[in-house]
Amino acid sequence: MNNFEYKNPVKIIFGKGTIPSVKKEIPENAKILITYGGGSIKKNGVYEQIKEALNDFELFEFGGIEPNPHYETCMKAIELAKKENITFLLSVGGGSVLDATKFIAAGALYDGDPWDFLSQRYIVNVEKALPIGAVLTLPATGSEMNGNSVITKAETQEKMAFGSPEVMPQFSVLDPECVFSLPDRQVANGVVDAFVHVLEQYLTYPVNSPIQDRFAESILTTLIEEGPKVLADRNDYNAAANFMWSATMALNGLIATGVPQDWATHMIGHELTAFHGIDHGRTLAIVLPGMMNIKRENKKDKILQYGERIWGISSGNDDEKINKAIEKTISFFESLGVPTTLPEYDIPEKTIGKITTRFQERKSKLGEKADIDYQQVGEILKDRL
Repeated sequence: MNNFEYKNPVKIIFGKGTIPSVKKEIPENAKILITYGGGSIKKNGVYEQIKEALNDFELFEFGGIEPNPHYETCMKAIELAKKENITFLLSVGGGSVLDATKFIAAGALYDGDPWDFLSQRYIVNVEKALPIGAVLTLPATGSEMNGNSVITKAETQEKMAFGSPEVMPQFSVLDPECVFSLPDRQVANGVVDAFVHVLEQYLTYPVNSPIQDRFAESILTTLIEEGPKVLADRNDYNAAANFMWSATMALNGLIATGVPQDWATHMIGHELTAFHGIDHGRTLAIVLPGMMNIKRENKKDKILQYGERIWGISSGNDDEKINKAIEKTISFFESLGVPTTLPEYDIPEKTIGKITTRFQERKSKLGEKADIDYQQVGEILKDRL
């Protein structure tokens, strides 16, 4: 196992009826900016609970944050936060709203263009940010318990990420009853997103880390068991709770300690969203099988372990076992109603050229061994035609 440091300061408040507890978590006399998305929180009762709980505070609102939050939208919120001298941000929504809120928190205290945090992520660091709290309404990204954020710049069709401990939420409220009102598409996307988060930290190469491996495998198994239950019965509280907690545990840093990480599937998937607006979870379902196939030799030991421990694959030679593991993964995603090939999303082959050119221009080397260049990115995507 590799050396590591691990600290997660996010307070989790989990369970039904916990949303009103935001009141005791926010400092007195705070000027709060509530951020949210398309307005679903006003239909499912979450908005009313928040407003009632915070009726003693000075409140401002910023809605309309997109499912893949736009830099241009976030800049409007930053302008509002600066104008009104906001002292606390409360994200109410899914991971996209929280990702945007993290960007807003950092940008509100930055003198330059906050896009620097993404375009120059290894040069420009977030040194300070407004404090953040979160009420999570959609399990998927794990953003409620980490310092990561992904933002899309619509003008240039770029989707990029940044991360900083400065933008980790001070607290996150997770009420599984919020899952009850979610449409099938968002539930399915969330299950896939969490599933691939785990595999990005698991399907690499062995470093003798049995605790992390078994933590990861427990999350994968739970998602396989509970995801279909949530889709079948949205009011199954226990299934919703297990799904929600799995998504949080998938990306709070715990299973990443002491092990190599990949994230190439995410980096490639981001480009499919940037060029075609495909839901983030669905881009992962497209790319991951191609990644497993093209990088089968590098990832052989862990794919074989994954196949045996998660899917019970024990017969055949190594290549046959890997093929079965890929097939099982594809079948699981498709059983959730998530297509896994580029043609099913009407993505033309020329998009592959655009994406490979972008990675070539950035001189990007992806993967846990930094051995995936732009040409191999093209091979991975062509595998999904």
